[in-house]
Amino acid sequence: MRTLTTASLLSRLRVALKAAAGLLLCAALGSALAAKPYSYYVTGNPAPDPVSLSPASSPSYVLMGGGPDVDQAFRWMVTRAGVKPGTGGRFVIIRATGTDAYDPYIYYSDDALSTSTTIQDGWVGGASMGLSSVETLVIPSVAAANDPFVNRVVARANALFIAGGDQSDYIRFWKNTQLDWTLQRLMAAKVPIGGTSAGLAVLGQFDFAALRGSVTSAQALSDPFSKYMTIDPSPLTLSPTAPGNPGGGFITPHPLFNAVLDAHLDARDRMGRLVAFVARLIAPDGSAGCPGGILAAGPTPTGSSYGDSFARGIGVDVETALLVQGDGDSTDVVATRVTNPSTTTLSAAYFLWPQQEPTRCAAGTPLSMPSVQVTRVDQDNPTFNLSRWWGRNRPYTLNVSNGTLSASGNGGSIY
Repeated sequence: MRTLTTASLLSRLRVALKAAAGLLLCAALGSALAAKPYSYYVTGNPAPDPVSLSPASSPSYVLMGGGPDVDQAFRWMVTRAGVKPGTGGRFVIIRATGTDAYDPYIYYSDDALSTSTTIQDGWVGGASMGLSSVETLVIPSVAAANDPFVNRVVARANALFIAGGDQSDYIRFWKNTQLDWTLQRLMAAKVPIGGTSAGLAVLGQFDFAALRGSVTSAQALSDPFSKYMTIDPSPLTLSPTAPGNPGGGFITPHPLFNAVLDAHLDARDRMGRLVAFVARLIAPDGSAGCPGGILAAGPTPTGSSYGDSFARGIGVDVETALLVQGDGDSTDVVATRVTNPSTTTLSAAYFLWPQQEPTRCAAGTPLSMPSVQVTRVDQDNPTFNLSRWWGRNRPYTLNVSNGTLSASGNGGSIY
């Protein structure tokens, strides 16, 4: 999640002081602009009309695990958008709180704010790649999400990124609004879309909504129906939201079918709660399963997972991004793990597939669920085929017994 540097803050303070006299004069003359429900920032020079590009022929998503942003992931989005030197192109950031700190990071090539084709580590260099602008919209209310200007800016995006923050804001303020429908049109047009931390959390078909705050792994495993275990949509459904279907899921990218996503997996020890999120998706089957669940557990009989009804989870470490491309119909959906050259962590991602239903899943009771298959992608084996739910690293198994999580294989480690 991007924050402004001290130098940037001082620069903006100087600009603000220069403008203060003019603002006071306007106030003295009784002139005031009507308050807008959103904040809008731009770096570069957005053209008055949409930039016409030819994006990749299949969907493109970035799933970023929070912490330091992964430069390569943003460059991949620019490329997948069809942006090249001389074409122009808009990169739009949306968030409910925060600043425009992503704008210079994505647009410029170094801390001197140049547009050189020599790109410094820690910068994206979007202008040198062909971007004409990076724009940030802070959208902190339903009124802002329904604002015509907000939706015009988003609709013109050639690539769009959802910043970190609090995903409950995105569910409460953006779901079932004009912004929701605009985002769905971008997905249908195969515009590259990404998100980090809270922005990643809302990119699954099912989302941990955090409507009553966050939840720890210990809390989730000790009570999978804790008041903090708010999952969207509720009740669970496979349908996306639509003007006539407000009870659907928010955004619901088709290539991420049947999946719930989580970020900061290693740094905040979230493997346990991700297992609990996945458990909640599994339908009752006799005495097994979870009340309200709509998906199944277990391997597919055909060996090909795409389009089935089986629950899954994807967890992403900090300073890690998954580049997801493909539509699952004409092309397999494939995720590729990338990180920064200077990373000091494992920077891995984890793909969870429960092989059996929870044997105990009830409110106020610790979870029990055997045999959750986990495949890790890392530096040695960075790709994973979501269509076949297969990667090159040997899978290991997680088991939950009376709220306690343990691993078989992988040296006994859950990560």
